[in-house]
Amino acid sequence: MNRSVRVRFWVEATLATMTGVLFVVTVVSREWIEAIFGVDPDGSDGSLEVAVLAILLVATGAFSVFARAEWRRTEPDRLG
Repeated sequence: MNRSVRVRFWVEATLATMTGVLFVVTVVSREWIEAIFGVDPDGSDGSLEVAVLAILLVATGAFSVFARAEWRRTEPDRLG
């Protein structure tokens, strides 16, 4: 069964994957933010990481729901 999905599906699926991976990376190693940007904005108390985790979790869920809705909106190709 083949589907003709729009580019929108691929963008949403890619964003869901990227935010999901960043969520897992942040859970495993919370210091990656300081390592990449070279600053410690929360003074090592971890509040920035918790906020980033919450934002990434919400973003991953939202992008996943959007991609699923886009996937379900398309009909399978009858020729495939």
